[in-house]
Amino acid sequence: MVAGDILNPHMSTVAVILPTSTYRAKDFLSAAESLGVDLIVVSDEAPPFDMGDRYLQVDCRDPAAAAAAIADRGQTVDIDGVVAADDQGVMVAAETSAALGLPGNPPDAAAATRDKARMRARLAAAEIDQPHFAVVSPGEDPSAVAAQVGFPLVIKPVDRSASQGVIRVDGPGGMAAAAQEIRNIVGAEATLIVEEYMTGEEIAIEGIVNRGELTVLAIFDKPDTGPGPYFPETLLITPSRHAEPVVLEAERMAAAAVRALGLVTGPVHIELKVDEERARVIEIAARSIGGLCSRSLSFGLMDTSLESLILRNALGVGKTHLRREPASSGVLMIPAPESGVLRSVHGIDDVRDIDGITGIDLTIVPGDEIFAPPKGERYLGFVYARADRPEQVESALREAMKKLEVQLEG
Repeated sequence: MVAGDILNPHMSTVAVILPTSTYRAKDFLSAAESLGVDLIVVSDEAPPFDMGDRYLQVDCRDPAAAAAAIADRGQTVDIDGVVAADDQGVMVAAETSAALGLPGNPPDAAAATRDKARMRARLAAAEIDQPHFAVVSPGEDPSAVAAQVGFPLVIKPVDRSASQGVIRVDGPGGMAAAAQEIRNIVGAEATLIVEEYMTGEEIAIEGIVNRGELTVLAIFDKPDTGPGPYFPETLLITPSRHAEPVVLEAERMAAAAVRALGLVTGPVHIELKVDEERARVIEIAARSIGGLCSRSLSFGLMDTSLESLILRNALGVGKTHLRREPASSGVLMIPAPESGVLRSVHGIDDVRDIDGITGIDLTIVPGDEIFAPPKGERYLGFVYARADRPEQVESALREAMKKLEVQLEG
C-alpha cells in the first residue's frame, strides 16, 4: 500500500459492476487486492464458484432493478463506493449511488453520456464547441435530416461505443444506404444522429472527476484516425505531441464539457478533435478507457494502476495528485482485418521481441467470430509499449502491427 493511504481494508467495500462481456475484471480485482479493499462483484451471470454475499447477479439492462438489488445487499454488507467497469454498468452505478446516498454521478448526467443525442443537446445548451448535429428518429428520411448539417457528415447510432456503426457520408446519395447499414447492426427502430464531419486530429483525454472538477490523468494522440468512411481505433500514444496551447485548450474544453453534463465523480474518457488551437468535443463517456488500454498507463512512483485510482476515487481518497509516469507509453488495439471466424494469430513471439514492447494480450480466441468495421465492437487484443519518447512508442507499435498475421475463416 502507498504510504499515507487512509484506506482501511476492514472498513472499505466497493461494489464493482463487472458485466461478463468486460475485459476489466482481473484488473479491478488486482487493484482491490493491492489496496486491501473488499469488493462486491456485480455481474449479469452467475458466479463461477460460491462467493456468498460478495457476489450479486443482476440484469445491467435494467439499471433501476439492478440498483435496487445492490441497495438491498447494502442492508447486510456495508458498501462505501460504487464503480462501473465499462459502459454497461454506467447507469447501474449512477442509480445505485443515488439509492445508497454515496458519491456518484446523477442518473440524468450519466444517461446523457449513454445517449449521444442527449449529450449533444446538453453541450449545445452550455455553448460547448462541438460539431453541428441533427437527430434522425425512426421513420424519418435521413437525407432530409442531413440537409440540416451539410456534407461531409458522420452518421452513427446514439448508444454505441468503439466506433461501432460510425460511417462518414460525403453526399446525399449515400445517406439511405449508410442509415440502413447502421440499422442492420443496431436495430431497425434505432435513433441515429448525424454530425458535421470535423477536420483536425483526434485526441483522447483520460481523467477523474472529483466534486465536479476534472483532473487530467493522460492525453493520448490517435495518429491513425483517418477520414473514414469507417473509424476503427488502433493506436493510442501518450503524452500528446501537440503544442502546449492545443493541449491546454483541449483540457479546458474537456473540463467545461464535464460541467455541462453535470458529472460529479468518477472516471471519464473524453474524445476531441483539435485543429490549431481549437478543440471540439466528439463525445464523453462516464467510465475509463475501454478494453485493456488502461494497462498502458501507470501513475506515481510505485506503478499505481488506473483501476487503483478509480477505486480510491470511489472511496473519497482520490489521490488525484498522482501523475502519469515520466516515460511515454501507448497501446495498439489489434483490429479485425475483415469479418470471419478467427483461426489463429501468428507473430506473437516476434512482437514480444521488439524493443519497447512491454506486453501483448489476446482477448479473442480461435473459433470466435469477429466483425470488421463498422459492425465490429471488439478487438483481437492489445499490444503495449513504453519508451523515452512518444515517437519510439509509436514506432514499436507500428512494427508490432506489421509482424502480427491474423488468419480467418470466411
